[in-house]
Amino acid sequence: MKDTGLRNKVVIVTGGSSGIGRATALRFAQEGAKVAAWDVNDAVADGLVKELEAASGQAMFCKVNVTDAQSVQAGVDAVLARWKRIDVLVNNAGILRDGLLVKVKDGTVVSSMSEEQFDSVINVNLKGVFLATRAVAPHVIAGGGGVILNASSVVGLYGNFGQTNYIATKGAVIAMTKTWARELGRHHIRVNAVAPGYIGTEMVKQMPEKILDSMVSHTPLGRLGKPEEIADAYCWLASDQASFVTGTVLSVDGGVVPGT
Repeated sequence: MKDTGLRNKVVIVTGGSSGIGRATALRFAQEGAKVAAWDVNDAVADGLVKELEAASGQAMFCKVNVTDAQSVQAGVDAVLARWKRIDVLVNNAGILRDGLLVKVKDGTVVSSMSEEQFDSVINVNLKGVFLATRAVAPHVIAGGGGVILNASSVVGLYGNFGQTNYIATKGAVIAMTKTWARELGRHHIRVNAVAPGYIGTEMVKQMPEKILDSMVSHTPLGRLGKPEEIADAYCWLASDQASFVTGTVLSVDGGVVPGT
Protein backbone atom coordinates (compact mmCIF):
# COMPACT_ATOMS: atom_id res chain seq x y z
CA MET A 1 0.00 0.00 0.00
CA LYS A 2 1.27 3.44 -0.92
CA ASP A 3 2.37 5.66 1.96
CA THR A 4 -0.15 8.48 2.45
CA GLY A 5 2.43 10.83 3.92
CA LEU A 6 0.22 11.57 6.94
CA ARG A 7 2.33 9.93 9.63
CA ASN A 8 3.34 12.49 12.29
CA LYS A 9 1.42 15.26 10.54
CA VAL A 10 -0.43 17.57 12.94
CA VAL A 11 -4.14 17.59 12.11
CA ILE A 12 -6.91 19.74 13.62
CA VAL A 13 -10.49 18.50 13.22
CA THR A 14 -13.21 20.92 14.29
CA GLY A 15 -16.46 19.43 15.52
CA GLY A 16 -14.41 16.38 16.40
CA SER A 17 -16.50 14.99 19.26
CA SER A 18 -19.14 13.14 17.28
CA GLY A 19 -20.44 12.02 13.91
CA ILE A 20 -18.32 12.72 10.86
CA GLY A 21 -15.83 14.75 12.90
CA ARG A 22 -15.11 11.91 15.30
CA ALA A 23 -14.79 9.42 12.45
CA THR A 24 -12.42 11.81 10.67
CA ALA A 25 -10.24 12.35 13.72
CA LEU A 26 -9.96 8.59 14.19
CA ARG A 27 -9.18 8.00 10.51
CA PHE A 28 -6.27 10.44 10.60
CA ALA A 29 -5.04 8.87 13.83
CA GLN A 30 -5.08 5.47 12.14
CA GLU A 31 -2.72 6.94 9.53
CA GLY A 32 -0.31 7.91 12.30
CA ALA A 33 -1.19 11.60 12.46
CA LYS A 34 -1.11 13.68 15.63
CA VAL A 35 -4.74 14.72 15.99
CA ALA A 36 -6.23 17.68 17.85
CA ALA A 37 -10.00 17.37 18.12
CA TRP A 38 -11.80 20.67 18.67
CA ASP A 39 -15.38 20.92 19.89
CA VAL A 40 -17.64 22.90 22.22
CA ASN A 41 -18.80 19.59 23.68
CA ASP A 42 -16.15 18.30 26.05
CA ALA A 43 -18.31 15.64 27.71
CA VAL A 44 -16.67 12.88 25.67
CA ALA A 45 -13.19 14.41 25.57
CA ASP A 46 -11.41 11.83 27.74
CA GLY A 47 -12.83 8.85 25.90
CA LEU A 48 -12.13 10.41 22.54
CA VAL A 49 -8.50 11.16 23.37
CA LYS A 50 -7.97 7.61 24.61
CA GLU A 51 -9.43 6.24 21.38
CA LEU A 52 -7.25 8.48 19.24
CA GLU A 53 -4.13 7.72 21.26
CA ALA A 54 -4.77 4.00 20.91
CA ALA A 55 -4.62 4.50 17.15
CA SER A 56 -1.74 6.94 16.79
CA GLY A 57 -0.13 7.40 20.18
CA GLN A 58 -0.54 11.18 20.16
CA ALA A 59 -3.78 13.16 20.46
CA MET A 60 -5.38 16.04 22.32
CA PHE A 61 -8.75 17.69 22.83
CA CYS A 62 -9.39 21.43 22.89
CA LYS A 63 -12.68 22.97 23.91
CA VAL A 64 -13.10 25.50 21.11
CA ASN A 65 -16.05 27.61 20.00
CA VAL A 66 -15.32 28.24 16.32
CA THR A 67 -17.60 31.30 16.29
CA ASP A 68 -15.29 33.10 18.74
CA ALA A 69 -11.92 34.34 17.48
CA GLN A 70 -10.29 34.27 20.92
CA SER A 71 -11.43 30.69 21.51
CA VAL A 72 -10.06 29.66 18.12
CA GLN A 73 -6.73 31.34 18.81
CA ALA A 74 -6.50 29.61 22.18
CA GLY A 75 -7.00 26.29 20.40
CA VAL A 76 -4.27 27.12 17.89
CA ASP A 77 -1.93 28.15 20.69
CA ALA A 78 -2.56 24.87 22.53
CA VAL A 79 -1.74 22.79 19.47
CA LEU A 80 1.42 24.77 18.76
CA ALA A 81 2.52 24.53 22.39
CA ARG A 82 2.41 20.75 22.18
CA TRP A 83 3.47 19.97 18.61
CA LYS A 84 5.08 23.22 17.32
CA ARG A 85 3.36 23.05 13.92
CA ILE A 86 0.05 22.54 12.09
CA ASP A 87 -0.14 20.65 8.81
CA VAL A 88 -3.84 19.95 8.18
CA LEU A 89 -7.08 21.70 9.17
CA VAL A 90 -10.44 19.97 8.69
CA ASN A 91 -13.25 22.52 9.08
CA ASN A 92 -15.96 20.05 10.00
CA ALA A 93 -17.95 21.83 12.74
CA GLY A 94 -21.53 22.60 11.74
CA ILE A 95 -25.12 22.86 12.94
CA LEU A 96 -28.65 22.71 11.54
CA ARG A 97 -31.56 25.05 12.30
CA ASP A 98 -34.00 24.08 9.56
CA GLY A 99 -37.17 25.95 8.68
CA LEU A 100 -39.11 27.31 5.72
CA LEU A 101 -38.33 30.84 4.59
CA VAL A 102 -42.07 31.49 4.94
CA LYS A 103 -44.82 28.98 5.72
CA VAL A 104 -48.20 29.86 4.28
CA LYS A 105 -51.52 28.29 5.23
CA ASP A 106 -54.82 29.31 3.63
CA GLY A 107 -53.14 32.35 2.10
CA THR A 108 -51.72 33.55 5.42
CA VAL A 109 -48.09 33.49 6.57
CA VAL A 110 -48.10 31.39 9.76
CA SER A 111 -44.35 31.22 10.38
CA SER A 112 -40.97 32.09 8.91
CA MET A 113 -37.30 31.40 9.47
CA SER A 114 -36.14 33.55 12.38
CA GLU A 115 -33.05 35.74 12.43
CA GLU A 116 -31.72 33.56 15.24
CA GLN A 117 -32.07 30.45 13.06
CA PHE A 118 -30.29 32.19 10.21
CA ASP A 119 -27.54 33.87 12.23
CA SER A 120 -26.64 30.85 14.38
CA VAL A 121 -26.04 28.65 11.34
CA ILE A 122 -24.09 31.37 9.53
CA ASN A 123 -21.91 31.89 12.61
CA VAL A 124 -20.93 28.23 13.05
CA ASN A 125 -20.92 26.90 9.51
CA LEU A 126 -19.46 29.91 7.71
CA LYS A 127 -17.85 32.36 10.12
CA GLY A 128 -16.37 29.41 12.01
CA VAL A 129 -14.65 28.16 8.87
CA PHE A 130 -13.31 31.65 8.22
CA LEU A 131 -12.02 32.16 11.77
CA ALA A 132 -10.36 28.76 12.03
CA THR A 133 -8.69 29.03 8.63
CA ARG A 134 -7.53 32.59 9.23
CA ALA A 135 -5.92 31.55 12.52
CA VAL A 136 -4.35 28.33 11.24
CA ALA A 137 -3.16 29.33 7.75
CA PRO A 138 -0.14 31.43 8.84
CA HIS A 139 1.25 28.45 10.75
CA VAL A 140 0.71 26.07 7.85
CA ILE A 141 2.55 28.58 5.66
CA ALA A 142 5.38 28.78 8.20
CA GLY A 143 5.68 25.00 8.11
CA GLY A 144 6.18 24.98 4.36
CA GLY A 145 2.65 24.07 3.29
CA GLY A 146 -0.17 21.70 4.05
CA VAL A 147 -3.86 21.10 3.52
CA ILE A 148 -7.13 22.84 4.45
CA LEU A 149 -10.35 20.88 4.05
CA ASN A 150 -13.85 22.31 4.35
CA ALA A 151 -17.20 20.65 4.97
CA SER A 152 -19.73 21.61 2.33
CA SER A 153 -22.78 19.48 1.50
CA VAL A 154 -24.65 18.10 -1.46
CA VAL A 155 -27.35 20.67 -0.65
CA GLY A 156 -24.77 23.42 -1.13
CA LEU A 157 -24.61 22.30 -4.76
CA TYR A 158 -28.31 21.67 -5.44
CA GLY A 159 -30.34 23.45 -2.76
CA ASN A 160 -32.89 21.80 -0.49
CA PHE A 161 -36.32 22.45 0.92
CA GLY A 162 -36.35 24.19 4.32
CA GLN A 163 -32.63 24.89 4.55
CA THR A 164 -32.09 28.48 3.40
CA ASN A 165 -29.58 29.16 6.19
CA TYR A 166 -27.67 25.86 5.90
CA ILE A 167 -27.45 26.08 2.12
CA ALA A 168 -26.23 29.67 2.30
CA THR A 169 -23.27 28.47 4.37
CA LYS A 170 -22.48 25.37 2.36
CA GLY A 171 -22.57 27.22 -0.96
CA ALA A 172 -20.38 29.96 0.48
CA VAL A 173 -17.89 27.40 1.80
CA ILE A 174 -17.45 26.15 -1.76
CA ALA A 175 -16.74 29.69 -2.94
CA MET A 176 -14.25 30.27 -0.13
CA THR A 177 -12.57 26.95 -0.90
CA LYS A 178 -11.96 27.98 -4.50
CA THR A 179 -10.73 31.43 -3.45
CA TRP A 180 -8.34 30.11 -0.82
CA ALA A 181 -7.00 27.52 -3.25
CA ARG A 182 -5.92 30.43 -5.45
CA GLU A 183 -4.60 32.60 -2.62
CA LEU A 184 -2.75 29.90 -0.71
CA GLY A 185 -1.46 27.73 -3.54
CA ARG A 186 1.69 29.83 -3.80
CA HIS A 187 2.42 28.81 -0.21
CA HIS A 188 2.07 25.10 -1.07
CA ILE A 189 -1.30 24.81 0.65
CA ARG A 190 -4.02 22.78 -1.02
CA VAL A 191 -7.62 23.70 -0.21
CA ASN A 192 -10.55 21.41 -1.00
CA ALA A 193 -14.11 20.75 0.12
CA VAL A 194 -16.11 17.58 0.69
CA ALA A 195 -19.84 17.56 -0.06
CA PRO A 196 -21.49 14.69 1.82
CA GLY A 197 -24.93 13.39 0.97
CA TYR A 198 -27.23 11.75 3.52
CA ILE A 199 -24.93 10.26 6.14
CA GLY A 200 -26.02 7.89 8.89
CA THR A 201 -24.69 9.75 11.92
CA GLU A 202 -26.27 9.14 15.31
CA MET A 203 -28.21 12.38 14.94
CA VAL A 204 -29.60 11.38 11.56
CA LYS A 205 -30.50 7.88 12.72
CA GLN A 206 -32.76 9.41 15.39
CA MET A 207 -34.95 11.04 12.74
CA PRO A 208 -38.44 9.61 12.07
CA GLU A 209 -38.42 6.43 10.01
CA LYS A 210 -40.43 8.11 7.25
CA ILE A 211 -37.71 10.72 6.73
CA LEU A 212 -34.95 8.10 6.79
CA ASP A 213 -36.82 6.03 4.21
CA SER A 214 -37.13 9.12 2.00
CA MET A 215 -33.38 9.78 2.25
CA VAL A 216 -32.59 6.24 1.20
CA SER A 217 -35.16 6.20 -1.61
CA HIS A 218 -33.64 9.36 -3.13
CA THR A 219 -30.10 7.94 -3.00
CA PRO A 220 -29.31 5.87 -6.11
CA LEU A 221 -27.02 3.56 -4.15
CA GLY A 222 -29.97 2.75 -1.90
CA ARG A 223 -28.51 3.46 1.54
CA LEU A 224 -27.25 6.16 3.85
CA GLY A 225 -23.55 6.92 3.77
CA LYS A 226 -21.29 6.06 6.69
CA PRO A 227 -19.33 8.71 8.63
CA GLU A 228 -16.23 6.64 7.92
CA GLU A 229 -16.76 7.10 4.17
CA ILE A 230 -16.59 10.87 4.57
CA ALA A 231 -13.55 10.47 6.81
CA ASP A 232 -11.88 8.42 4.06
CA ALA A 233 -12.49 11.27 1.60
CA TYR A 234 -10.91 13.83 3.94
CA CYS A 235 -7.98 11.53 4.56
CA TRP A 236 -7.40 10.98 0.84
CA LEU A 237 -7.58 14.70 0.06
CA ALA A 238 -5.02 15.40 2.78
CA SER A 239 -2.70 12.64 1.61
CA ASP A 240 0.17 12.70 -0.87
CA GLN A 241 -2.05 10.72 -3.23
CA ALA A 242 -4.04 13.93 -3.83
CA SER A 243 -0.97 16.13 -4.22
CA PHE A 244 -2.24 17.82 -7.40
CA VAL A 245 -5.84 18.28 -6.22
CA THR A 246 -6.88 21.74 -5.05
CA GLY A 247 -9.87 24.05 -5.37
CA THR A 248 -12.23 21.14 -5.90
CA VAL A 249 -15.42 19.84 -4.30
CA LEU A 250 -15.52 16.09 -3.79
CA SER A 251 -19.10 14.80 -3.60
CA VAL A 252 -19.52 11.72 -1.43
CA ASP A 253 -23.26 11.26 -1.73
CA GLY A 254 -24.27 7.95 -3.25
CA GLY A 255 -25.50 9.83 -6.32
CA VAL A 256 -28.24 11.75 -4.51
CA VAL A 257 -29.74 14.96 -5.88
CA PRO A 258 -31.85 16.54 -3.09
CA GLY A 259 -35.40 17.43 -3.96
CA THR A 260 -35.74 14.84 -6.73
